[in-house]
Amino acid sequence: MSDATPLLTTPLNALHLELGARMVPFAGYSMPVQYPAGLMAEHAHTRNAAGLFDVSHMGQLRLVGADAAAAFETLMPVDVIGLGLHKQRYGLLLTDAGTIIDDLMFVNRGCDIFVIVNGACKAGDIAHIQAQIGQRCQVTPMPERALLALQGPQAVAALQRLVPGVETLVFMTGGAYTWNGADLYITRSGYTGEDGFEISVHNDQAEALARALLAQPEVQPIGLGARNSLRLEAGLCLYGNDIDTTTTPVEASLNWAMQKVRRSGGARAGGFPGADRVLAQLNGSQPATRLRVGLLAKDRIPVREHVELQNRDGQRIGEVTSGLLGPTINQPIALGYVESGYAALGTQVQALVRGKAVPMEVVALPFVPNRYHRG
Repeated sequence: MSDATPLLTTPLNALHLELGARMVPFAGYSMPVQYPAGLMAEHAHTRNAAGLFDVSHMGQLRLVGADAAAAFETLMPVDVIGLGLHKQRYGLLLTDAGTIIDDLMFVNRGCDIFVIVNGACKAGDIAHIQAQIGQRCQVTPMPERALLALQGPQAVAALQRLVPGVETLVFMTGGAYTWNGADLYITRSGYTGEDGFEISVHNDQAEALARALLAQPEVQPIGLGARNSLRLEAGLCLYGNDIDTTTTPVEASLNWAMQKVRRSGGARAGGFPGADRVLAQLNGSQPATRLRVGLLAKDRIPVREHVELQNRDGQRIGEVTSGLLGPTINQPIALGYVESGYAALGTQVQALVRGKAVPMEVVALPFVPNRYHRG
């Protein structure tokens, strides 16, 4: 985006300014990076109570038609056809080389497939989906809808006061609800590793709903800064940092996202872009030469993205893609790619930070245990 292109705003822009948010450009939007309490306090509040995030920059779309699930499945290495009613799943749009165009979430709502894509990628994603399967189903963007995320262990207590019944949802399920006459679609999911909800609401009702949520004693507004530190502690990928069109799902350690039915020997194996490469990496016939790993620093020195990773002999073996001082565990943490021979848990590596070798260890993800509500 050029400097001359005006930034877009979400329906909550006036509320952000009223709350004293520091606004920054993000994905073509003016978005709150933090509020007066600051990143550390916002991070801790989400871990301990409930945080409200404006994620209306994300793209929402519907796929409609009898062939929608089968069509959408041709774009991704995941099971779309077998997804149950009001169940949600993580998906990956792939290039013909088997690399990641974007990651996304989708729900089988019965009447349609409801898809949420990343804000920075949404125009390209929607165009790609339309070009690839627009002849098989109706692809309908939903720019009239805002998206709020309410995250944290007390999110359910706060939300069920306004929307009774949401407490019956479990992780990765959704349902249609109403609030003050507004139609909502709510999923029990999110990007923090905590229990929580994502709420699709019409732009016209978004600010009123946000104010009602913020009026609950458990809820505080949270900006992009804490959203990033929370997702990193949860070991979750950020598109553009940890995954992109240079990384395959296997290299990104996202094997769990590809169900058996789409793998070699499965009932609907292959049939997605880059299938030969992805399936060969999955079954080990052509193993990935690099893998995404979690890294914990031994010294209290933050290790940021693009920092070189080395073996203990000082030879380059990879690069950090996301890194910061984890507020919850109070230690420097990172995600990065290393040559596959260095990806085993417990492997000792080092990061080159301003000429200093910082010792790091490959550790299991997530850095902070997930607390999703699975029922």
